Amino acid sequence: MSDVKNKGSVTIVLFSGEMDKAIAAFVIATAAASMAMQVNIFFTFWGLKAIRKEGGLIKGQNWMQKMLNVMNYGHAKKLALSKLNMMGMGPMMLKTMMSQKRVPSLHEFIKTAHSLGVKFYPCEMSMTVMGLKKEDFIDECGEIIGAVSYLAKAKDSNINLFI
Repeated sequence: MSDVKNKGSVTIVLFSGEMDKAIAAFVIATAAASMAMQVNIFFTFWGLKAIRKEGGLIKGQNWMQKMLNVMNYGHAKKLALSKLNMMGMGPMMLKTMMSQKRVPSLHEFIKTAHSLGVKFYPCEMSMTVMGLKKEDFIDECGEIIGAVSYLAKAKDSNINLFI
């Protein structure tokens, strides 16, 4: 058994595209990785927004995929809050308060998590449904996996979280 395995592992499913939930996922991921735990994050459906590249065109192979991506457009710096979004004022206020308290931004958490060895896995089925490709995501993403590959990682994890 390897050292990493002895330290334990964490698997997180991020299916929310909301900033506060994504931050929670990355706080837990970076904390676990800093404790030498192996960490995998599986991004599915709306959670894919957290790892989308900034900018870019609206993607999709048909009008439904394009419309879905218009309504779900964004990336880590543009996520709404799950509560008190207030037409975009909520995220701005939260980002300001976090900065004042020297709490990293979601973007910084993503970079830190990657540097600590956290693995990012976009969901193949969600990408297919939404008409997204690997090049639509940040470079830190690992391989694209489906539910079976996620379950193979999750069954060996000591901790499994759904956010």
